[in-house]
Amino acid sequence: MTPPERTEHLVLPGVLTAGQAAETVAGILAVQHDSGAIPWFRGHHLDPWDHTEAAMALDAAGEHDAAARAYDWLARHQNADGSWYAAYHDGDAGRPTNLARETNFCAYAAVGVWHHYLATGDEAFLDRMWPAVRAAVGFVLALQQPGGQIGWKREADGTPVTDALLTGSSSIHHALRCALAVAEHREEPQPDWELAAGALAHAVARHPERFLDKSCYSMDWYYPVLGGAVTGAAAKERIESRWDEFVVPGLGVRCVAPNPWVTGGESCELALTLWAMGESDRAVDVLRSIGHLRAEGGLYWTGYVFEGDRAVWPAELTTWTAGSLLLAVAALGGDEATAAVFGGERLPAGLAPDCC
Repeated sequence: MTPPERTEHLVLPGVLTAGQAAETVAGILAVQHDSGAIPWFRGHHLDPWDHTEAAMALDAAGEHDAAARAYDWLARHQNADGSWYAAYHDGDAGRPTNLARETNFCAYAAVGVWHHYLATGDEAFLDRMWPAVRAAVGFVLALQQPGGQIGWKREADGTPVTDALLTGSSSIHHALRCALAVAEHREEPQPDWELAAGALAHAVARHPERFLDKSCYSMDWYYPVLGGAVTGAAAKERIESRWDEFVVPGLGVRCVAPNPWVTGGESCELALTLWAMGESDRAVDVLRSIGHLRAEGGLYWTGYVFEGDRAVWPAELTTWTAGSLLLAVAALGGDEATAAVFGGERLPAGLAPDCC
């Protein structure tokens, strides 16, 4: 188990003690396979986005070797077109269970790679992962639409799905900025990526009609801010506009409005969003509100139904929920790599075009 002295930087009063943080990190490590794969939980599937999120949490906790194994798993099992499948049974690369290739899932590897480099300064790692990042970005941008938005996925037979998801495209915008940071560090400029990121930011910030209407999901509410496409006064206005609709005081954040179901992942991501906006006090309040989701052993239940037949639901303890909590706490605690990646200090700025 990770010694508590190694997780002192993850202490947040009312959210985590050093011992609790160490227990949570140990919970993620116990799920990780020797191959480096991090499924949702043992016996369930791995998806590339949540695998990366859990790996980033391990880096935030100082478990750099384990995180590097997770990224090496991605590099070893990337498809020839730069993608990964949407799901693999228990992290077994030979047993994909969903052969669709989702752009958001594939792009997120760039976020994790840049985060790991900032956490470790490992140039050899960056050299090793650069081909995977470049290929993944190529796969993703092949599905960019004329309006800047990114098509959701390619089906198993290769058919492109050109409908775009606001949450997914917002996350891809963040990933493109991280990929550009990697390219800049390597002195391999990618002007086409810059143009693509600018067009995508403009679509996310100014043209909601270019995306499927998923406005009942809280992720569509905060992700344009978390992904860096909506900033400043516009970000504050966006968050305030639906705060009472999605935030349940003392319990967390609804996944879907008006359903009486709060989820740990959405709550932690909103907290990270608030921190990036400079609203740390509210971020801490949100994190404190999901203490009821913490389970024995340090992992967190995915969600809780708080009306009617009240219950933890689904009955699963997911690595990505724990990972999102650790990342939010790390940012609030000033972890340099996490703050740089989610706060934007080490990412390209000014990519959105000025025109409408």
